[in-house]
Amino acid sequence: MISKNLIKYIRSLENKKARHAEGLFIAEGPKVVGDLMEFYKPVKIVATTQWLEKNHLLPNESTFVVTEEELRKVSLLQHPQQVLALFPIPEMPLPTLDKQTLILALDNIQDPGNMGTIIRIADWFGITSIVCSKNTADSYNPKCVQATMGSIARVNVIYTDMEKWLAGLPSDYPVYGTFLNGNNIYKEDLSTYGIIIMGNEGNGISEAVGQYVNKRILIPNYPEGRPTADSLNVAIATAITCAEFRRR
Repeated sequence: MISKNLIKYIRSLENKKARHAEGLFIAEGPKVVGDLMEFYKPVKIVATTQWLEKNHLLPNESTFVVTEEELRKVSLLQHPQQVLALFPIPEMPLPTLDKQTLILALDNIQDPGNMGTIIRIADWFGITSIVCSKNTADSYNPKCVQATMGSIARVNVIYTDMEKWLAGLPSDYPVYGTFLNGNNIYKEDLSTYGIIIMGNEGNGISEAVGQYVNKRILIPNYPEGRPTADSLNVAIATAITCAEFRRR
């Protein structure tokens, strides 16, 4: 049984201000919750008997057994999946710069779905740090967490003053950015380390951040010169870019 007060409390965490005030975020479904539990201890678990038995857990002061109907009352999903859990929001330091590591940087990405997909893409390509401008979508938004399909457990997402961070880099440190006037990514020399900046869905990389890009790249359309879409979805562009860096 789960109380109305707990239901209200959990659902309040859909709001960014409440999430950061409480230092907690919501994860749902066996896959996402299971992956997160390998790295973080949940503060609360709300789950069906089936899930609890499968995971060898018993009800206690922080673990609540509920029916499917009760789970629907607390879940933010249209189709709840056996378990919902609250996890602490981890504090992440800025990544260490070296000559082996690729880092993703996101400049004002707005859509939580894109954000979650990019985190999943980073995980797939072995990129463990994503540095975000402060106006980028919250990685602990429930829609974003769900879109990561558990990858948020393995990728560090850090929010910072993007311009200040980039301004402090060594002048010869590779900083890549995607631009319509960039060099063809398939013909460009790509390093095994550096920062890859992806920009806002509608406006691309801002002028303030773009001034720190020293290697402009472009994902060309085919065949060249053919009338086509104005741009690629930012998550798809991120996948293509990361794949090309790793292919080298």
